[in-house]
Amino acid sequence: MTKRSEIRERVLDLIERLGVGNAIPSERQLSVDLGVSRLTVRAALDDLVREGYLLRRRGAGTFVSEPKVAQELTMSSFTEDMRRRGLTPASRTLELRVVAAGARLGRVLHVSPSERVVVAKRLRLADREPMAIETLHVRESLVPGLSGRELEEQSFYELLRDRYGITIAGGVQTIEPTVTNEEESEALGVPLHSPAFLFERITRSESGDVVEFVSSIYRGDRYRIVTELGRGGQTQPGVALTAHGVNGPSGNPHVVNTSSDRWS
Repeated sequence: MTKRSEIRERVLDLIERLGVGNAIPSERQLSVDLGVSRLTVRAALDDLVREGYLLRRRGAGTFVSEPKVAQELTMSSFTEDMRRRGLTPASRTLELRVVAAGARLGRVLHVSPSERVVVAKRLRLADREPMAIETLHVRESLVPGLSGRELEEQSFYELLRDRYGITIAGGVQTIEPTVTNEEESEALGVPLHSPAFLFERITRSESGDVVEFVSSIYRGDRYRIVTELGRGGQTQPGVALTAHGVNGPSGNPHVVNTSSDRWS
């Protein structure tokens, strides 16, 4: 084990003792307490910040972060996930407009490029902390009269079911690592180019028709992906992993493509 790895493990032990929200000692004090150089301490702390164990606040110090949320690939909503973890979910509509589908969205939604599509961007929160930015694309003809306020007050899938008579049955979701741009960093309250997950999904109704295309940016410091694996070469439904060569916004050519029933 390298000295840096050893210091990382010792700081992890310290984090366990301190608990969420408490400040850790300064780099200088840790250097004295652990008997290593400040450069070694700083490198270990940098690793723990990137991994989401610690949070740096300019002018205040370094603090123990909230634990990451386990993002399971199962059929549940963002609202249900947060409530199950004892957190209070909320949404803030950042933008809602109607546009022509165009060539790309037309192909994804299986509609004409001239079809009118509702584009709704929402900030998803848990205990009032920003967790993700979600951009929804859905045919206007499926959701006439949909408002930003409704998206803040009720789950979109509940609205689809209760108001529009549409039940989501399944679909395909892809996940890839990325980093936040300026707009995303500001909305999520994280530094520019922070690690993040890009989720993209296409959902279908019980009749097999495409209902929506959603692109979401989830904070990498608050999420980790969890799947359940089977033995004997079998994987639980919805967590088969394959690689493909589509370049995403992060520029990474190998994206984990997950067919799943996990929706936000």
